[in-house]
Amino acid sequence: MKKLILLLFIPLMSFGQSETENNAKLNYEIIESVPIFPGCERGNNEKKRKCMSDKIAKFVAKEFDVGCADGLGFSGKQRIAVIFKFDTLGRVVGVRARARHPKLEREAVRVVKMLPIVKPGTQDGKKVIVPYSLPIFFMAN
Repeated sequence: MKKLILLLFIPLMSFGQSETENNAKLNYEIIESVPIFPGCERGNNEKKRKCMSDKIAKFVAKEFDVGCADGLGFSGKQRIAVIFKFDTLGRVVGVRARARHPKLEREAVRVVKMLPIVKPGTQDGKKVIVPYSLPIFFMAN
């Protein structure tokens, strides 16, 4: 039986400009106002980060189909690395995944694209693009 055993939510450590000159892409750790996941409106940036991480972890654990690894011949702990961004409208965009098999990558992308729209992050009163990294771990038999 396969089981999702651990899910971590880690901000992607990158900083730079987006494709448009008005929309900066900022590191999650230094952003003035982090993106806010529905239900995580209270508290300071640190509490909002933790709440968002917890809610995304629960969401992915619930929606991820560990059965997608059936018949692939894998056993033990499996890792899927997912990167994506929340755009200036709070939508998930640019989702990419790396795993041992394309089937696992497709499932991770499918689930991340289902995340709800968030309140976008801001810097100096302007909405910004915020990149994320999401490793997904599960046990395969």
